[in-house]
Amino acid sequence: MTTSPPQVNGHSRPLPVITDWQAFLGTPAEQPVVEPAPTPAVDLVAQAEADAIRTRVYAEAEERRIKAEAEAEALKTKAVEEARKQKLANDKAEARAAEEQAARNARIAESKAKQEEAGRAQARARQAEREQQEAEAASVKEVQNADASWKYFAVAFAVACAVVALPVQMSAFWHRDRPWMISAPFMLEAGAWVVLRGAAAAVAAHRPHWHFRLIAWLLAFISAGINLWHGLAAFDTATAVGTAFASLAGPGVWDLHEHGRIQKRDGALTRRQRRAERKEAQKQAAAKAAQEQREAARDEARQKAMEAIEKRLAEQREAEFPDEWKYALKLAVAMGEITVTDAVWDRAWDDLHAAPPGVTANSISARNAAATRMQRVLERDPSSTPSKVTNAQRGAHLPPAGSKPRPKPVPPRRKRGDSTPFHPAAKRLAADTARRSMTVRINDDAR
Repeated sequence: MTTSPPQVNGHSRPLPVITDWQAFLGTPAEQPVVEPAPTPAVDLVAQAEADAIRTRVYAEAEERRIKAEAEAEALKTKAVEEARKQKLANDKAEARAAEEQAARNARIAESKAKQEEAGRAQARARQAEREQQEAEAASVKEVQNADASWKYFAVAFAVACAVVALPVQMSAFWHRDRPWMISAPFMLEAGAWVVLRGAAAAVAAHRPHWHFRLIAWLLAFISAGINLWHGLAAFDTATAVGTAFASLAGPGVWDLHEHGRIQKRDGALTRRQRRAERKEAQKQAAAKAAQEQREAARDEARQKAMEAIEKRLAEQREAEFPDEWKYALKLAVAMGEITVTDAVWDRAWDDLHAAPPGVTANSISARNAAATRMQRVLERDPSSTPSKVTNAQRGAHLPPAGSKPRPKPVPPRRKRGDSTPFHPAAKRLAADTARRSMTVRINDDAR
């Protein structure tokens, strides 16, 4: 069995109307005239069934075609929508990737900038350290040069002073009968320098050096005295004073050099540093005194505030509790206290009320009464005790013990033994509950 195609030239074909089967074969005029041949009888029922089958098949094919077109259109629409969503997702992902890349590039640039800045800071620090080291080295070198120059000039000056002072001393000790006395001036000058070298050795070895310096100055003064005495006697005043000064100046300048070296070794402070330390000590002492004065004023104010509070508390106690206050005053005198302290007040209250301060027999009674009222309210509370519900444990379903049965019980009253008695465990639990309730009430009353 075949059916007509669903479309013709791309257009839907209308559903054909089933008429006479001969209509599909053309008109009789188009056929050649022939003699009709005897035909068998046509089965109209079979023909109608065949037409119905063809119509139904065509309709089903058309329905499948429409359904396929609708599904194809839906798939196309869905594909377009998915393509659009995918494009949007791709665009978002691309934008997000671009943002992340930009942020990554910014972080990399920032990291590079920080590294470069850190490198420059390190370079500046190294340069500053080098400059500081160079300055320290230059300062050390300058100090060394100054020390060396100072030592050289001190020695040169001492030698020049010895050259100036020695001839007058030699003239003083020279005698034609005693020529060996010419060596005395050399002994004095050399002795002074030997003792000064001993002082230098003691300084280097961190040993006492004051006695060396004292002996050197003593020898210098002896030489100066000889020059002054002989110069005035044999020469003029200028020669005497000059040679005496030369005898003192040479050892004195060298002792100054050694004194500076000792000060440097011991780390002694200069006059300016000592003056700065004295000013700083005075400033700290003034600041400490001001702080102590402020603390004293603060303590005094705190003490006055505490005294005012204690005075106000005493007045309030006296006004509110006159009997207790009188007893507390007597107790304070008995205990040797000037005022009613907290310890005295606590003891007085305990003696009068046998309870902590503020608690009396009336307050305990009022509290117990309030607790009783609260317990009654809680027992009547529907949330804790359901209404219209009788506890089976408390129900009067058993006759009272020791009662005489009536001769003619009236129904529906129960009889003795018609109800199951309580279990012994239930009796013990009820007794324990009653004991605990009584204990809690006693404790509440005691509080």
